[in-house]
Amino acid sequence: MDMLRVDPESALPENIYKLMIGVIVPRPIAFVSSVDERGVRNLAPFSYFTGCSTNPPVVCFVTAVRPGPRASKDTLHNVLTTSEFVVNIVSEAFAEKMNATSAEVGPEVDEFELAGLTPIASELVKPPRVAESHVHMECRLRQVLHISDRPGGGSLILGDVLRFHIDEAIVDNYRVDPEKLKAIGRMGGPTYLRTHDRFDMPRPK
Repeated sequence: MDMLRVDPESALPENIYKLMIGVIVPRPIAFVSSVDERGVRNLAPFSYFTGCSTNPPVVCFVTAVRPGPRASKDTLHNVLTTSEFVVNIVSEAFAEKMNATSAEVGPEVDEFELAGLTPIASELVKPPRVAESHVHMECRLRQVLHISDRPGGGSLILGDVLRFHIDEAIVDNYRVDPEKLKAIGRMGGPTYLRTHDRFDMPRPK
């Protein structure tokens, strides 16, 4: 096959972005709830997201640097200020409401109200959970790694999971049924995917 060779030093950052979100797929979505120092609630989706440790349980996601006067998302400010956040897992049933929270709005806007989502109190942190989500992870900030402050750069946020909340209807002996979770993932551009088409491959002995 003919291969396109790309040198990041000479390519435009926006083209590198298109390549990365096109090949790092599918990406799970961290639907992160946070609050600022005044208690204003914030919700935002992040598709640079994964787990990075189970003992202790730690999750991480990236907030990107954007061009313009508001280079960082409100989530980064809130996490740096309060050291707390909740990761909610996105299912098909409220995908459109999740997408509504990605609109560019001021920090005074409550995205729960904007999207018509239901906040419920967390047990160990101040940010609320999303009632429509089957899974919530209450987190305390472990570390922030600022990778680059240039547009297209980002900050890697790592959080210790203090408490898991999982809908009992989707879990059996700690195993989550993907058919009941109905999580969605992110592809490139505006494209998302459902997680219906699955296959098993046992590891070799």
